[in-house]
Amino acid sequence: MKIWIKELEDLTRRAVKNYGYSDEEVSVIADVMLYAQLRDNNQGVVKLIDKGIPKDPKAGEIVIEKETPISARINGNKSHAMLVVGKAVEIVKEKAKKSGFAIAGTFNTNTSSGAIGYYASRLAGEGLIGFAFSRSPQRVATYGSYEPVFGTNPLAIAIPTEQDPVILDMSTAATSYFGLVEAVTAGRSIPADFAYDADGHPTTDPQKAIAGAIRSFDRSYKGSGLALIGEILAGPLVGAAFCGIGDSKGNWGHLIFAIDPELLTDRNTLSCNVSEIIRKVKSTKKLTGVDEIFVPGERESVLARQRRESGLIEMEDNLLTELHRVAGV
Repeated sequence: MKIWIKELEDLTRRAVKNYGYSDEEVSVIADVMLYAQLRDNNQGVVKLIDKGIPKDPKAGEIVIEKETPISARINGNKSHAMLVVGKAVEIVKEKAKKSGFAIAGTFNTNTSSGAIGYYASRLAGEGLIGFAFSRSPQRVATYGSYEPVFGTNPLAIAIPTEQDPVILDMSTAATSYFGLVEAVTAGRSIPADFAYDADGHPTTDPQKAIAGAIRSFDRSYKGSGLALIGEILAGPLVGAAFCGIGDSKGNWGHLIFAIDPELLTDRNTLSCNVSEIIRKVKSTKKLTGVDEIFVPGERESVLARQRRESGLIEMEDNLLTELHRVAGV
């Protein structure tokens, strides 16, 4: 079903508000979710259904526990991850502009930060190269196993160009947890090579996949290796839980860092050269049946822009019904 984006924005804000967040918090959380929804990223408003995102009654002030001119370790104190990681991005942005490089780790949040390409792209919008890593409760099996040990552990890298930044935003898993929730909500199956059931058998049933384990994005050792790196960088490095060790459900971790191109070149030269690379890549000879070659993030940025221009967005019917329910309208 197609609805007006303004209506979707209103429903999203109402739903987030109903989970107990302040107007300022609603604005931040809704912005992250709508970024994803406009790009057909499964880190959007689906997060508001199922168990939803109730504000933790223990949520407290976001505190910087350790800091240097180029770094910060941030205790989320049970605040929503989108609020905590958003603060980390602001800190990294300011420090990187002063020192050329900055890094921040967050811990002690118990919710998803959403599409982490959002955070990396905010840094790219400031002329910086942005990096983001995230880990979550164990849902993913390592290669050769069917026992969940890693989170879906997405990573994002955003690099400025003369136009939209190049944004690589990918899960290290075959699908995200909320990709399974979307499939359940829509009543559809998942590909046979996405996940195992609890007994280690491949399954097309998203409910059985939730009870079992998701596979790595390449269904092989390279994806598992990348998931492991994400588990380390957004786990023990920042003081968060990892591999089920510690409070895995209540202590999610994130790592954000940025490089100012001025350390090695200058911003204009980098963006011009990256744009030249993109033009070269897109002009390469196409295989039969291929109309256009896309670089990371391009298709999503074009889709979001087209939707903003038309004012309309396509929504899966059951998801929209659930969103209306949570919003109370």
